[in-house]
Amino acid sequence: MGLFLLVMGLFLFVFPDTSILNYGEASLDYFFNTAPWIFIFLIPAITMRMFSEELKSGTIELLTTRPLTKWQIIGGKYLAAVALLAMALLPTLCYYYTIWQLGATSGNIDTGATNGSYIGLLLLGGAFTSIGIFTSSLTRNQIVAFILGVFLCFFFYMAFDFLSRTDVFYASLDDIVEKVGIFKHYESISRGVIDSRDVVYFASFIGLFLFFTKLVLDARHS
Repeated sequence: MGLFLLVMGLFLFVFPDTSILNYGEASLDYFFNTAPWIFIFLIPAITMRMFSEELKSGTIELLTTRPLTKWQIIGGKYLAAVALLAMALLPTLCYYYTIWQLGATSGNIDTGATNGSYIGLLLLGGAFTSIGIFTSSLTRNQIVAFILGVFLCFFFYMAFDFLSRTDVFYASLDDIVEKVGIFKHYESISRGVIDSRDVVYFASFIGLFLFFTKLVLDARHS
């Protein structure tokens, strides 16, 4: 959390090439464009021990003998990581207050787009967390879980957007490919319009990777 806030603070207010104080515009766009890239590394770092440490130390056996279902175990770990992520985002509200006060006219900031972007960032973090939980269940090695998590987060965030811009897909296919990835839906919510299709996408994405995690745990204890 401290590292995330330090890096974002340096980029937003200290480094002259990226400082929002030099934008001449009351906007947090740079924050919401940069945060996902930090999440790609931050969230796998948070989740890499969730199951890999349990598998390495053998405490997963003790955990599964408790009167808990696999879904309760997975859900508890997932919600713990998301709660930590939400706590990391909470102090960033001071960025919003700073821009609100520093505008040529106090309060001259697009509140709707900012609120949408925060919701989008939480949904994005939830999606990355589900990937991190899944990769942590695949291996006993935390570093391997971290690397796999970073790769899959990057892949689902940007790869489909890149593929849709190539000459491989034509007509409506490129739009379909783009919508498979996370970036399109995050960008849509960040405009301040909460579309139910984007919310359903994130909920389905999270549910799918948590389901994959359950399949891995079932296979380990079958």
